[in-house]
Amino acid sequence: MKKSLALIFYVTLLLFFITACSKDQTSPDEELDTYMTHWSEESFDKMYDSLSDDVKSEHTKEDFSERYEKIYTDMEIEDIEVTFENLTKEEITNAYEEGQVSIPFSASMTSLAGPISFDYEAQLSLANEDEEIWHIEWDPGFIFPALKNGGKISFQVDAAERGSILDRDQIPLAMNDIVFEIGIIPGNLPDNPDNELQTIANLLDVSVASIENELALDWVGPDSYVPISKVPKSKEDILVELVEIDSVQQREVEGRVYPLGEAAAHLIGYIGDVSAEDIENAEPGTYTSQDVIGKRGLELVYEDTLRGESGMKIVVTNEGEEDVVLAETPKKDGEDIEITINSFVQQEMYESYGKEAGTASAIDPKTGETLALVSSPSFDPHDFAYGISQDKREKLENDKQQPLLNRFSATFAPGSVMKPISAAIGLKDGSLDPNEGIEINGLTWDNGWEDYQIKRVSESNKPVDLPDALKRSDNIYFAMKAIDAGIDSYSKGLHNFGFEEDFPFAYPFTKSSISADGKIDNEVLLANTSYGQGEVEISSLHLALSYTPFLNDGNMLKPTLLTSEETGEVWNEDLLSKEDAELVQDILHQVVEEGTAAKAQRDAFDISGKTGTAELKVSSDAEGHDNGWFVGYPTDDQDILIAMMIEEVEDLGASGFVAEKVADLLVKIKKD
Repeated sequence: MKKSLALIFYVTLLLFFITACSKDQTSPDEELDTYMTHWSEESFDKMYDSLSDDVKSEHTKEDFSERYEKIYTDMEIEDIEVTFENLTKEEITNAYEEGQVSIPFSASMTSLAGPISFDYEAQLSLANEDEEIWHIEWDPGFIFPALKNGGKISFQVDAAERGSILDRDQIPLAMNDIVFEIGIIPGNLPDNPDNELQTIANLLDVSVASIENELALDWVGPDSYVPISKVPKSKEDILVELVEIDSVQQREVEGRVYPLGEAAAHLIGYIGDVSAEDIENAEPGTYTSQDVIGKRGLELVYEDTLRGESGMKIVVTNEGEEDVVLAETPKKDGEDIEITINSFVQQEMYESYGKEAGTASAIDPKTGETLALVSSPSFDPHDFAYGISQDKREKLENDKQQPLLNRFSATFAPGSVMKPISAAIGLKDGSLDPNEGIEINGLTWDNGWEDYQIKRVSESNKPVDLPDALKRSDNIYFAMKAIDAGIDSYSKGLHNFGFEEDFPFAYPFTKSSISADGKIDNEVLLANTSYGQGEVEISSLHLALSYTPFLNDGNMLKPTLLTSEETGEVWNEDLLSKEDAELVQDILHQVVEEGTAAKAQRDAFDISGKTGTAELKVSSDAEGHDNGWFVGYPTDDQDILIAMMIEEVEDLGASGFVAEKVADLLVKIKKD
């Protein structure tokens, strides 16, 4: 028994001794596996611990780690996988006998330019024969084989061409074209440059301080060309003045150009330098700090389609040797988008506003195609694309006419252009008989309400029916008929016309609203809504579409903006019967021939439409401004319909002023 215990003690002690002596021992493939594990985890400090003493004498841990860190960060290396085959027993025996061994391995990873993979051989040596510890004879080829004998990693970007925005006739609305980069040669400035720099700053709409900052950069010498700003060819007058200045030099470069300028700025938008926030909000790798991005309008809405994807190539260059491509992603140019806008109509509609503020939309009422979307006043998109000064930005922001406000995507009180919609609702639900005359006495009516009256602009010498009510734009008639319909039925009718519904359009629009809370909760609000006052609001494009049921047998068309979209699609159907639609058509012609829109009469052809004046008052006793509306179209051709609103028309001739403009536009457009 004692002998057995002694034997057990001896064996245990021997095992402990063997374990203690061999705990630092590794086989070569075990050591390589440890190294590869640290590599895949990007644990560069731990990778360094596996290197041989000779390698460590040439590379400090800090240098080794920082090199890997910089390369991997710059190249956005991820998903590292390294594989090799374990040595056989025979290969391990030979390795111990020779004190060294070579083990092939394969590495793969992803980078900002695409996947990278390579094969290499790891040389391992027996560092200490007594303890049998293996170390790796590392060289730069472990990073990438092309770096084994030196060389530098460089990045080559092949910028994607941004797609163009084209109108229905392929006329560019946003395009890549030659612009002029304006630079300064410091050595050509006069001894006292203040006046000349101020002149340049004024022409380029930049600050003198910003120019001086560029001229003060370390790389700038007397003969250096120092870029300051870019100017599109359309600003020819500015370019002429700039080239006459001795210190100024211009170069042709590619840039984004907006041929319609202010006329389509709110619709097309502009591009600008990508911001840190843009990069953070996008998918990783989408943008670099050198990219541009859509900042507004269709440039923003269709950013993913227009921008494309830049190509990237990562190469190793070594003097006297051919470049080695580590990874390459080919560029993918952006796609063009073609929209239904007619450039001529867009330009003419915008210019018709002159100095007035407002919004207008033009459509083909038989197809739903959008021909123009105007917001006035506007701004020059090139100013924002190439850097707008703080002073100019503040001037635009503080302008009382709000040129930066996109009015065509916003909603406004419609006034009496709402009345045909109210008529359609009453005709549909049966609460309005178009031939029934209503006795209305005087210019006011209160329906028994306390402290509130509805006013009309003129009296009738006979009972008022629908044709008379629309021709004279009788508020009282429509208020009465809305009350006859009732809140529920009238509200349902508005919903059928798309109120309180997301606007089905490629460009984001504010949805038209019945009231602040989306409901009509009292009789006075119901009455006011019927003739376009109260709290009801609608966009000019939605308003234009709301007249399409009268021209399409009672069906309201869905708007389109892209030429690739199906046209003539119905948004909401059967809003009134075919017979009632034809009746309203006939009355809208009478409104121009005999009623409130007489100023829209033209010899060239007959015009149909409806005027409207929206009174903007905080109370019935207060004074406020009036917005004037007119919705009009050629009576016979019916191939274009314009809904136009002009702000503050009370001293311009009210809605008649707008009717004249629309009529003139229709004649000019049809003549072209």
